[in-house]
Amino acid sequence: MHISYTTSERKKTPCSLINNIKFNMASISTFTYFLVTYIVLGEIFFVTFSYATDTTTCPSGYPDKGVAVDKDDIDKMQFAVNLEFLEAEYFLWSSFGYGLDVVAPNLPMAGPPPIGAQKANLDPLTQAIVREFANQEVGHLRALKSTVGIFPRPLLDLSAENFGKLFDEAFGLKLDPPFDPYRDGLSYMLSCYVIPYVGLVGYVGTNPNINGYKTKRLLAGLLGVESGQDAVIRMYLYERATQLVSPYKYTVAEFTSRISTLRNKLGKCGIKDEGLFVPPQLGAENRTISNVLSADFDSLSYKRTPAEILRIVYSSGDEHVPGGFYPKGANGKIARGFLKKT
Repeated sequence: MHISYTTSERKKTPCSLINNIKFNMASISTFTYFLVTYIVLGEIFFVTFSYATDTTTCPSGYPDKGVAVDKDDIDKMQFAVNLEFLEAEYFLWSSFGYGLDVVAPNLPMAGPPPIGAQKANLDPLTQAIVREFANQEVGHLRALKSTVGIFPRPLLDLSAENFGKLFDEAFGLKLDPPFDPYRDGLSYMLSCYVIPYVGLVGYVGTNPNINGYKTKRLLAGLLGVESGQDAVIRMYLYERATQLVSPYKYTVAEFTSRISTLRNKLGKCGIKDEGLFVPPQLGAENRTISNVLSADFDSLSYKRTPAEILRIVYSSGDEHVPGGFYPKGANGKIARGFLKKT
């Protein structure tokens, strides 16, 4: 089923929304089907009518004075568009089997299609999670476009080979067989461990440099959901921390530790990335070795600059040398500015 996001479709009635809910009748009884449908319909109608309130009691929350979008905010926020394109395409292709060119053809702006993107072999739980992430990323791009504007989608390398190289570098050897993120649900979520966290720390780093109140609202909203995505991924992996990742002899926890170590190495600015387990001196209040959430000494999110992020997503350790997920470099004034300095 192909889906496309338009203004009219975002205003669907509860009855039309329920038509989009698909149930596997081979796995549940007719009674369960009607029970679930009744509950979902009830929830939709409850939410719909509970929102029918007097809007005069619901102010925007924006200040009466000030600039909505400061001109100096635009380039900083547009830098994040690169990461949002990466997440949107990866989540969409992996869970639906197609990307932005089908779902929201107005967003890529004639940018080249991704290399090697494909549908992943996901179990129902993982697919449900990733499809929700995919839809969220479409919203993020739309919000960025309407607030600060976006640029054409950069060339993205989402091939299994590219991920395989990344994991080989993390382990310091060639995994046999090569790591394939599309192989199964666990492999895919391990590959997802690589992506949203980079956007999260990027937003934290950008936050102090934003001036406009509308831009601040946009950043906070994006950061909240990116943080949530990262938390879901980490919890998914934490529950499986001691499980061996087939067909390798390494556990899930070791995979996360290796990836985090690699990102710290590429970023070149100290420890700003941590796996699922850490030594006590890096645990919350130095009292735990479990590390469901990655955070600094005061349990605040780490932050990274655009240069650090490019070093990581290029897999080159150099913001001037493209590669990795962006074979021809990221787009936007900030990213292209680094490339001009070569």
